[in-house]
Amino acid sequence: MNLERDFPHVAKAIQYAEDIVSGDAIACLETRQACQRFIDDLNRENFEFHFDAGEAEKACEFIETLPHIKGEWAKRRELLILEMWQCFIICNIFGWRDEDGLRRFKTAYVDVARKNAKSTVAAAIGLYMLCEDGEAGAEVYSAATTRDQAKIVFGVAQAMATRTPELPLEVRAHNIGHLDSASFFKALHAQGETLDGHNIHLAICDEVHAWKNRSVYDVIETATGSRQQPLIFNITTAGYDTSGICWELRAYLIRILKGMVQDDRFFGIIYTLDKDDDWMDESVWPKANPNWNVSVYPMDVRSLAKKASEVVSQQNAFLVKRMNVWVNSAEAWMNMRQWEACRDGGMALSDFEGERCWVGIDLASKIDMNSQAQVFVRQIDGQDHLFAFMRHWLPETAVIEEPTGQYDGWVRAGHVRTTPGNVIDVDRIEADTLEEIAGRFDLMELAVDPGHNSTQYGVHMAQEGITTIDVRPTVLNFSEAMKWLEAYVKDGRFHHNCPVLTWMVSNVEVKRDQKDNIYPRKGAVNRKIDGVIALLMAINRLKLSQDAGTIYDTRGVITV
Repeated sequence: MNLERDFPHVAKAIQYAEDIVSGDAIACLETRQACQRFIDDLNRENFEFHFDAGEAEKACEFIETLPHIKGEWAKRRELLILEMWQCFIICNIFGWRDEDGLRRFKTAYVDVARKNAKSTVAAAIGLYMLCEDGEAGAEVYSAATTRDQAKIVFGVAQAMATRTPELPLEVRAHNIGHLDSASFFKALHAQGETLDGHNIHLAICDEVHAWKNRSVYDVIETATGSRQQPLIFNITTAGYDTSGICWELRAYLIRILKGMVQDDRFFGIIYTLDKDDDWMDESVWPKANPNWNVSVYPMDVRSLAKKASEVVSQQNAFLVKRMNVWVNSAEAWMNMRQWEACRDGGMALSDFEGERCWVGIDLASKIDMNSQAQVFVRQIDGQDHLFAFMRHWLPETAVIEEPTGQYDGWVRAGHVRTTPGNVIDVDRIEADTLEEIAGRFDLMELAVDPGHNSTQYGVHMAQEGITTIDVRPTVLNFSEAMKWLEAYVKDGRFHHNCPVLTWMVSNVEVKRDQKDNIYPRKGAVNRKIDGVIALLMAINRLKLSQDAGTIYDTRGVITV
């Protein structure tokens, strides 16, 4: 038997494993361990499973009869061509058999960065198990917790089937039917339908890192019990939530690969960076991207890496999505070198007399820091620049009891104002606001958090002819304001000169959600961010004003 001639895809899979293990191809530890496991199993004596090259080759050959549906390949109507790493995965899943000829693996887990054609391969596997697996009444599902996510892999399969009319399939709006075996392929999700009563042959669990709880997974696992050779095929990128089912599966696989647990029914491979890798080193990027230079283009990754190096809040998103590294949900927000470069020691509030300003005030606590931000916009050489002035108030007791003396130093330098006793005097804050803002500047909006002490503050401001605007501390209000501020800082178009604000900015951490929204959080109780909240409230209203029209008058237009 000539392996390369008779079973070329199997030959590629074996060569891939050997190249990885020998070090001829770059890979992370977990990838090497998965390849070593495959080679060791091929060489095991008296092993209860055997490798059937014919079955592995059959699956690969079928997949390569299917068309690309996106990008340049689809335009040219090209068929899929499996890369060596894809051959390795498919040959493992379909090649290993038990003594009855049934598939060895009941669960598969593939953890790889975005843009590495996970959905394409998963959809192709779904079509193969729908119509070529010899299973009567097979139920194949693209599964997720949301409707939209579940439709992604199903939609790819649907397009592939539509463009392959020679397949004995009936493509419908919500399912793909294989009439000869009474089998079907459809999307399965937890929104608007029951997950009970299924008899699953294949479940493609898509982007498992986004599954908030394990209830859907448990139902799927239970629903495979009456099948002889079912498969739960988990595909995912890394994520932030280490409390979910995805992290549980990943951790279990790592224990298998390390030899700590023996589970011959669980296959998996992880593509990521090693713990000591420098994520800015381009030479390690293929570890997380096995489709390097195929569907993952170095120029694109290079551009994203540059952005992540300059915008701190983008670093974890880059690590998670493009380097497939799991990270803690909290991440540093601001690039402090860029922030420090924006410090403007020559700015003076008196220079802005009569100009339009937006004010945000965070009346956060009766016993702790309260902050106010006053933001102006000037146009310099055709570009908007933001200028932020800050005020902070503390009860005297909080200053005395602060153990480091930091507060006391700021009070003596005039950066923090105090009110007598151990509770903040809101009347003092009101008086300062009226004395220093009302009538002195063209106050566009005064933004307050509708909670805390804002009711009294708002009533008293209204009595003086100043209307306050409620800005609730929500992702909707803060995410875009944070990103807007980041952009101004990066471009050197944000001006500040308050050491208290600088300290607070350095305290801000963010948690990024699935829609790339961010929200400010403090890492510890003593790491205050009240001034940042006040600043973001003002910027939120300024941004809305900008969207509505002019945000500066002729006094704010300067040519240098």
